Amino acid sequence: MVTGEPGGGSPVELIGRDRERLRGLLLAHGALLFRDFDVPDIAAFESVVRAMSGEPMTYNERSSPRHAIRGNVYTSTDYPADEEIFLHNESSYQAAWPRLLYFYCDREPTARGATPLADVRRVYRAIDPAVREEFQRRGWMLTRNYRPGVGIHWPDVYGTRDPAEVERYCAARGIGTQWHGPDHLRTTAVRRPSYQHPETGEDVWFNHITFFHITTLDEEVQEGLLAMFGEEGLPINTYYGDGGRIPDDVVAHLRDCYRAEKRRFDWRQGDVLVVENMLTAHSREPFEGPRKIAVAMCEAHVSDYLQTTDGQPAGE
Repeated sequence: MVTGEPGGGSPVELIGRDRERLRGLLLAHGALLFRDFDVPDIAAFESVVRAMSGEPMTYNERSSPRHAIRGNVYTSTDYPADEEIFLHNESSYQAAWPRLLYFYCDREPTARGATPLADVRRVYRAIDPAVREEFQRRGWMLTRNYRPGVGIHWPDVYGTRDPAEVERYCAARGIGTQWHGPDHLRTTAVRRPSYQHPETGEDVWFNHITFFHITTLDEEVQEGLLAMFGEEGLPINTYYGDGGRIPDDVVAHLRDCYRAEKRRFDWRQGDVLVVENMLTAHSREPFEGPRKIAVAMCEAHVSDYLQTTDGQPAGE
């Protein structure tokens, strides 16, 4: 926690004086919470983001509903208040992802509603080595089925209604495409389950294997989706990189490893949380009251690992 005086100056002033030390703390701890500074609104929050990281990124290949508040500052995921969002690293399924995430508490919830964090260096070490090695050998695959009226439709994800443009975008990023009629697109992307951190060299568990797996949903939701679509047609699911099913007990083990490392704090209005996305997973508790959290994503990092649609490595 980086604490200012109540009603004191903006974090921008501190960042201007002490940016290098703050970046060092971020690498050591995985997240910084700026509290008791003067950050009265979204414009002030955006100034903090720019002071630390420059221009925020556009949210591409979206997998969750959110909308822009100001420029590239977005709402946090627009899910119902009674739903938990499981621990994950932002955009790990993409060919490029933000290194830093910024969260701003515009309005704190009445109860719960924290953004719990987990150190994915510790998660990596907690995973059974045999489980970890199996994923490192086979990779992991994300499958998505885009249909009208089910989740986010493909024109909204890719920002175009031109299938040829979607195919060009996907081919450049190691995403396989299959069209089942003009309105049903199925995509597959094979990714690496872990990386070495680009600055510290530490091993990090960096993926959406658990987050997107069907068994992470409530049992009633699982049953309903499987009854409607079957496993092959699920809106989203994860597999081993060769397409093999991940055993349910393996996914349960991964969930346990994340949960064992979970840390939480209660939001206060004006808080700014900076998360090192390759070191720290984040989540969301259910909440009561008018919780309003803004998000910005910064400092794109391009993966050194893409795979072709036939599952063979395209190079590292």
